[in-house]
Amino acid sequence: MNELLKYGDVLVDCSLEKYNTYRLKTKAHYILFIKDIDALKEFLKLKKEFILLGNGSNVVLSDNYYDGIILKLDKLNKIEYLDNNIVKVGSGVMIPKLALDVINHKLSGLEWAYGIPGTMGGVIFNNAGAYNEEIFSFVKDVTYMDLDGNIYTKDIKELNYGYRTSYFKDNPQYIILEITLNLKDYNSSSMDIIKDRLERRKNSQPLNYPSCGSVFRNSTLPAGKLIEDAGLKGVSIGGASVSQKHANFIINNGNASSEDIKKLISLVHDKVLDMYNIDLIREVEYKEW
Repeated sequence: MNELLKYGDVLVDCSLEKYNTYRLKTKAHYILFIKDIDALKEFLKLKKEFILLGNGSNVVLSDNYYDGIILKLDKLNKIEYLDNNIVKVGSGVMIPKLALDVINHKLSGLEWAYGIPGTMGGVIFNNAGAYNEEIFSFVKDVTYMDLDGNIYTKDIKELNYGYRTSYFKDNPQYIILEITLNLKDYNSSSMDIIKDRLERRKNSQPLNYPSCGSVFRNSTLPAGKLIEDAGLKGVSIGGASVSQKHANFIINNGNASSEDIKKLISLVHDKVLDMYNIDLIREVEYKEW
């Protein structure tokens, strides 16, 4: 542990329950909250085993004890406003915080993202979106680091991305450091849009239960409708259930294990495939160790 303290704050033999939105009680040997980019570069020279974790909002962690380092970039949280609607954002910034902050700085464009519980690094990694918007519509460039500590910046034209995928999902060895966004002019109705989106989420999503959000990508039809029509609402395995409120949400009823959730995801996938010959693509990532 003493070796790690020079790179940031460290927790030892810590539960990851509050660091993933499924509230799985996985434990890790270390959690390292890296203090800055220079510290990250020096840490990588150790060649230690680590897993990068954002807000844990689109992952199912393993049930197994992780005998390595969970790396958190929460402290890369700088927001810098430049001319011509350009904003530079650290990968550790939570996107709901950013969505409000840009409005306070008389910009708009991220209202759709207010209810997404992810860091900017995770949002870029997954090309997160909602309400027919996605983050890469606003990206100018992304700065990232390889495992040798080299830093690169790629323009949007060099970054392959698509629906819920990105260059970084195809190259998970890279660590996203900073994102440059090109936002819109101020919209006086931005707060009304945010309130409307929040109300829609409250009415349609099981926000009072731990989940990862949407489990599957939409296909020719919304995944939630396919799952509901297959009669799977309320189906449970262990402590995991298909939500009665929104069938594309699998929720933790309080004591779900990782295996409960993964088995239920597999059951839902196979049932929809069998009934409709539609191969649902999973959005949520599995972290295995």
